[in-house]
Amino acid sequence: MSVSRTVSRSCRKSHRPVRRIPGSRLPRALSLLLLLTASAVAGPASPADAAPSYGARAVVVAASKEGAPYAHGATGPARFDCSGLTLYSFRQAGRALPRTAEQQYEHTDHIPRDQRVPGDLVFFPDGSTMGHVGIYAGDDKIWHAPRPGTRVRLERIWSGNVRYGRAS
Repeated sequence: MSVSRTVSRSCRKSHRPVRRIPGSRLPRALSLLLLLTASAVAGPASPADAAPSYGARAVVVAASKEGAPYAHGATGPARFDCSGLTLYSFRQAGRALPRTAEQQYEHTDHIPRDQRVPGDLVFFPDGSTMGHVGIYAGDDKIWHAPRPGTRVRLERIWSGNVRYGRAS
């Protein structure tokens, strides 16, 4: 047996499948890292406008929970509701948030749409309160736990009636 065959066999044993984005050859985590890097390079005009680094880390944490089931009142690490996912992601990134979407909205610095960056929170009003929240991932998309019967996912922002907040 040649050395190349031995190496080849050992590489095959340690090979693990990598989850891929449909239509892409890059794993989702690598794609997200590239997106965040690009956002940092082409980001806001001044450092004062940039989301703190924990916001970018929260995006990575939320992305790692893709596919976790929705459960009302759950805050992770295996199940989440919308504000539970944001609370968990920011906690893992080193920043505390209150429990509910409404409390999180009241606890953030409100920012206009044109200043949003990955890691900001996206709030969806429901009457006089905030009924839903997700983490802005860039390119008009959020990571969120939508509703019962669904799983954590990356989804395009579907409404023009949203508010943006930056955890401080």
